[in-house]
Amino acid sequence: MAAQDDRFTVFKGHIIEDHRPWGKFRGFPLEDVSSVKIITVEPGGILSLQYHNHRDEFWVILDDGIELTVGEKVWRPKPNDEIWISRKTPHRARGAGSKPARFMELWVGDSSESDIVRIQDAYNR
Repeated sequence: MAAQDDRFTVFKGHIIEDHRPWGKFRGFPLEDVSSVKIITVEPGGILSLQYHNHRDEFWVILDDGIELTVGEKVWRPKPNDEIWISRKTPHRARGAGSKPARFMELWVGDSSESDIVRIQDAYNR
């Protein structure tokens, strides 16, 4: 568990926030990031309950209407919430609103689409 916490601490330590006259921006470190995605979940859609052996994931919620499961915790995060998902931790997202909802996903670690271990999948993949 300590190694997972260390990876998050290092990643989080490299996030920058810069205030400007028009507002602010948050910059996320690209070192060790192997993919950046914006995922859209349709109302009622559900991603497989899955985990990864070779990557951690960092999610930023963009819209209302996402329900997350990470480990044993199930909740509805708010836009701009940031979630760290350590490798080997079961997780999934579900469209729990009345319109499509998005989150940004960064893969932290050397990985590929083949690093998905599905525990449950509504689409029989």
